[in-house]
Amino acid sequence: MEINFKGKRALVTGATKGIGKDIAIQLAICGAKVVAVGRSKELLIALKKETPAIETIELDISDWKATEKALRNAGPIDLLVNNAGVGMIKSLATVTEDDVNSIFNLNVKALINVTKLVIQSMVERNVPGSVVNISSQASLVGLMEQTVYCASKGAVDAFTRAAALEYGPRNIRVNSVNPTVIMTDMGRLWWSDPKRARPMMDKIPLNRFGEVREVTDAVLYLLSDKASMVNGVSLPIDGGFTAT
Repeated sequence: MEINFKGKRALVTGATKGIGKDIAIQLAICGAKVVAVGRSKELLIALKKETPAIETIELDISDWKATEKALRNAGPIDLLVNNAGVGMIKSLATVTEDDVNSIFNLNVKALINVTKLVIQSMVERNVPGSVVNISSQASLVGLMEQTVYCASKGAVDAFTRAAALEYGPRNIRVNSVNPTVIMTDMGRLWWSDPKRARPMMDKIPLNRFGEVREVTDAVLYLLSDKASMVNGVSLPIDGGFTAT
C-alpha cells in the first residue's frame, strides 16, 4: 500500500530523536515537505545534515507565546504530528506541583496550542488536514508509579476525540496512537534490565517490545488518505497489552 505525501507540508514536534525523528524522515521519504520542531539546536543541525530537505525550527513548545510566534511563520501545514512529550516514574505520594506542571505543560497544554494554531490555518485556507497525536498505552491502563503521566496521556486521548468531533465537518481528521514500550535509544537503555523489563513484557501477548518503525508506519497510515474514514480513534500499538 503505497503512501505518497507529495504536495503536502507536515510539521512534527519532538523531531530530533526517537519516534519523532523517524516520523520526520519517513514523511520526507514519502514526498512531504517536512518542518521539524525541536529544542536542541545541535540535534536539529544533525537531522538537517541527514535529511537536507527537512526544514527545522528550534523551539520549546511549552512556551505558549513563543510557539504562537514561531508557528505563524512556519508556513501552511497540512499534516501535524504531535510527538513531543515527557514521561515520569514517581510515586504519587512524592509528586510535586512542579512535576505536574512540567508534564502537563508539554504533554497536554503545548499539544493543544500547536494543534489549535495548525488547525486555525487549515480552516482559514479551507483545506483538509490530518493530525496524529502520540499518546501512550498509559492512557488506556494504569501503570505503577505513573499517575501523572497516565493522566496527561488520558487528556491527550480525550482532546483527540473532542477535536475530531469539532473539525471532522471541515475534513480535518484527528487521531492518536498509543504505543507500548518502544525500543528507542532511551527505551533500550531503560528496559535493558530484565528485572524491569520482564514484568512489562509478560503482559504483552506478542512477548516483545515495539520498534520505532512500527509506530511510524501507523502514523503514516493515519496521516494519509488511506485512512480517510478514520477519525477520533486511539490506536494501540502495543502487541495486545491493552487486550489482556
